[in-house]
Amino acid sequence: MVNNEQNILLVDDHPENLIALEAILEDVECNLLKANSGNEALALLLKHEVALVLLDVQMPGMDGFEVAELMRKSKRTQMVPIIFVTAISKEAKYVARGYGVGAIDYMFKPLNPEILQHKAKFFLDLDMQKRRLEEKLRKSQESKEAFLKAMGEAGEEPAADE
Repeated sequence: MVNNEQNILLVDDHPENLIALEAILEDVECNLLKANSGNEALALLLKHEVALVLLDVQMPGMDGFEVAELMRKSKRTQMVPIIFVTAISKEAKYVARGYGVGAIDYMFKPLNPEILQHKAKFFLDLDMQKRRLEEKLRKSQESKEAFLKAMGEAGEEPAADE
């Protein structure tokens, strides 16, 4: 059975920005995980499956670009969609860097709540489709293994003289 519990990770070093994101996404059916730093975000990504990351670009210590680079290096998080959310860094070189480190979108503050809600719902739907496909694949593999075992062929090669 597919686990229907989905998470969106919100990452920003300003608590008021996390509260604003939470308010925008309150009607979206998912769990909101919150991190105040890049290190905290990476720790949450190790503990939880995440359908989407909304990531601030400028944070002290590890910035959003570094978080994205580390996410893309890990098999567990390399395919998690990242949307950069920023009040600054609108310059083309920063936007290009964001896409270069694996972002799928770049949103500038002040955010349009309706657009962010639609994007979040889209990625949650995509994540659910992926989960369903993975479950079907798992069941198909189990059926194949059970069939082969029943036929006496599970991992055994027929003898050459048969």
